[in-house]
Amino acid sequence: MVCNVAIATDLLEIFRELYVHRYPIERMMLVDNYDADDERSMCDNNTSCFCYRHVAGTKKLSKHAQGLAVDINTLYNPYVKTRSDGTLIVQPSKALRYANRAKSFPYKIEKGDLCHRLFLQHGFTWGGSWRYSKDYQHFEK
Repeated sequence: MVCNVAIATDLLEIFRELYVHRYPIERMMLVDNYDADDERSMCDNNTSCFCYRHVAGTKKLSKHAQGLAVDINTLYNPYVKTRSDGTLIVQPSKALRYANRAKSFPYKIEKGDLCHRLFLQHGFTWGGSWRYSKDYQHFEK
């Protein structure tokens, strides 16, 4: 995993604890293995950090482009936003069935689970707590 040196120690400690507790992470490869295609990486349930990209719809660099954001088990923890007409935007595109967080399924990140607690203890914020959209895979500093 490529990350900013500012969060490297945090990530080592977090992933060490996740490993010790056998927290399931299906895949962790560089986004380069997907030709830096975020959608392909997410559809493959890939956990990653650095990916040079802008915040959707802007020219502002994302926290991923700065190496300050981590996406965990991306297929099962999608980005979800409800448009004003009530339709859903879900990314990755094939993750619609995981947008309903009331359901139980493997690799799901939930408020209070080990992954969530560890990232928050290290000063990260969780996209699953955002107000206008939810990015359940996303932790940033």
